[in-house]
Amino acid sequence: MELTQATVGDLLDRIGPEDGCLHPPGDTDPQELTELLGDRYGAPRTLVLDGVADPAAGESGCSDLLLPFGDRAVTLRVWAYGGQWVGAGTARDGEGVVRPVPAVARREVPEPPAAGPGEGVDWVERLERITGWTRTGRRPEADWAQTAARLGTPLPGDYRRMVETFGAAAFDAYLDLYQEPWTHLSEDGLLVWAGTEHEDQYCWRTDGDDPDRWPVVVRSFDDEDVLFACGSAEFVCRILTDPRHRFTMARWFDTHWFMPYRARV
Repeated sequence: MELTQATVGDLLDRIGPEDGCLHPPGDTDPQELTELLGDRYGAPRTLVLDGVADPAAGESGCSDLLLPFGDRAVTLRVWAYGGQWVGAGTARDGEGVVRPVPAVARREVPEPPAAGPGEGVDWVERLERITGWTRTGRRPEADWAQTAARLGTPLPGDYRRMVETFGAAAFDAYLDLYQEPWTHLSEDGLLVWAGTEHEDQYCWRTDGDDPDRWPVVVRSFDDEDVLFACGSAEFVCRILTDPRHRFTMARWFDTHWFMPYRARV
């Protein structure tokens, strides 16, 4: 079977809510299937390796992917995508033959309590709860002193925690969190810390000596600047959950996730 993004999409669509998995034709290459899904959903986590399931999988809920297999799964990689867990790998069929397999399971992320005015809220922790992030892909601690020397300024603490917690990836496969701010708008007093596929740029207005008090400014694709009196982590939380926000993502997604980028070699 020739695998393309279209045929992979068709395979996933054929998995019914009661089935959970299916066995594609025997000539399907499981590695190619996994790579195509990685191109679509980002870096996976390993749920099963050499027949042994990750004991921490139940904490995130992705262990529901194992239900159709019992103890027959041999390898299984998994991705979070909105309200679904998507998996791919190999499993033994009823006759004990190891075959390639895609799998889908429902993904539930508990909705955190409604955000108040902002005082005393740990917005990075809130982001973890909103996205169901389990820190399995947490990047090593960055050298922020070196970054500050290179940029000529320290950076807001909530941004640094976001980068350390989530690493290189995008919220809802849409909002790209930069690992170091871009300086191409510095002449306008702006540092860019994130961007979207619609070419909006999320910045700080670097007024004052306290980075934790820098407001967020959205430089839209038509060069309009819109200011928000909050930090970057609070801004992301609000656009993920508030359908009335000018730059809301809640209008398009009921369940949110963080898509880790595949490692570049």
